[in-house]
Amino acid sequence: MGVGKRQQAIRQMRGQMWSPGRPSVARREDRQRFWRAIASGCSSEQAAAAAWVSQAVGSRWFRDGGGMPPISLAPLSGRYLSFAEREEIAILHAQQVGVRGIARRLGRSPSTISRELRRNASTRSHSVAYRATTAQWHAERRASRPKVSKLATHDALRTYVQDRLAGTIARPDGVPVPGPEVRWIARRHGPRKDRRWARSWSPEQIANRLPLEFPDDSSMRISHEAIYQSLYVQGRGALRRELTACLRTGRALRVPRARTRGRGKGFVPPEIMISERPAEAEDRAVPGHWEGDLILGLDSSAIGTLVERTTRYVMLLHLPRMSGHYDGPRVKNGPALAGHGAAAVRDAVAASIVTLPEQLRRSLTWDQGAEMAEHAQLRIDTGIEIYFCDPQSPWQRGSNENTNGLLRQYFPRGTDLSRHTADELAAVALALNTRPRKTLGWRTPAEALDDHLLTAAA
Repeated sequence: MGVGKRQQAIRQMRGQMWSPGRPSVARREDRQRFWRAIASGCSSEQAAAAAWVSQAVGSRWFRDGGGMPPISLAPLSGRYLSFAEREEIAILHAQQVGVRGIARRLGRSPSTISRELRRNASTRSHSVAYRATTAQWHAERRASRPKVSKLATHDALRTYVQDRLAGTIARPDGVPVPGPEVRWIARRHGPRKDRRWARSWSPEQIANRLPLEFPDDSSMRISHEAIYQSLYVQGRGALRRELTACLRTGRALRVPRARTRGRGKGFVPPEIMISERPAEAEDRAVPGHWEGDLILGLDSSAIGTLVERTTRYVMLLHLPRMSGHYDGPRVKNGPALAGHGAAAVRDAVAASIVTLPEQLRRSLTWDQGAEMAEHAQLRIDTGIEIYFCDPQSPWQRGSNENTNGLLRQYFPRGTDLSRHTADELAAVALALNTRPRKTLGWRTPAEALDDHLLTAAA
């Protein structure tokens, strides 16, 4: 077949070819920049700016991907033509440079260039015009090769997963209990909202239970990650997106780990994190290092707790409600009338700390609660160094958490803690400080603290 007839056949084929649609403006490199930014902890808006796309496009990419990248973030292999090479091909081809000439300039095989010009030419015209953007789009679309998920093809496995995840719970006599009716809104449930009742096995529980129930059927196997992807990634087609409401978190989208690690409060700089706390506070050899927290009760009532790490000595902070707490509806972003706002906690801690000798005012470790937003002023008022735990790490204040558990004997959950006076709190603190402790060799915290003070004075 001559060149003219070959070109004519190509034009005829292109004219009959089904058009897959309009090429996307964003390229694979743009999507990779977007998902790398997401993996580093950026929000969808910040990642969209890093990828040079609009915020609406970034939000759509994040939601369609279920919060996880649907493409590989690894750089493209050298065996494939890059977008820069396709741009060079388009320029040289428009300049009437032959296939072998283009191949020599790019360092590629002539067959690669010839195949590229024929396979990835424009599909919207009857000509064989070559455009780099269209060619790149064709190549990415052809390379995707989406694989059908196992849950989409295995009916028995899909039924098992759906039943363990979203099956209706039942009474001991087998009568189903539907629970509250909750409408799916494609978002996570809000605070104090009813949630869907279901068996709610986690994907990890389902994946590890399958070998126990089907030891001889190797087809009844699936990983927990495959279940998560079927729930979250749009287009997997196996499990309905609304079944995410049956997961423990109830999230409609997955959250990258880097984003959860960056959830610390803005008022906590890295210089005052617990990792910067002196080593003497960790080994409990020197008294004067304290841990603090709030215990909460009914109607947002609270009591502050301070525990000395070496002696387990306890001090309780009286946090009464402020005037105007019950005078009307709550004002958004208004003053913390419940009594445990940043200013109230700062004043209560300062009032207790300044009563201690200077050698017992070395450091205070707190969680990243908003009640410590004025820690800088507290450090100025008392001279005590303040450090903050990592987010969601209560074990870094182990003594304080243990003491809070002991205090629940006197201040149970669900009771109004604001009704207790400062004298009553002092009585409870005295009761704990005069209680023998196994960790202190059956001495009391008051005795241990007194021994340290006597030793320091000698």
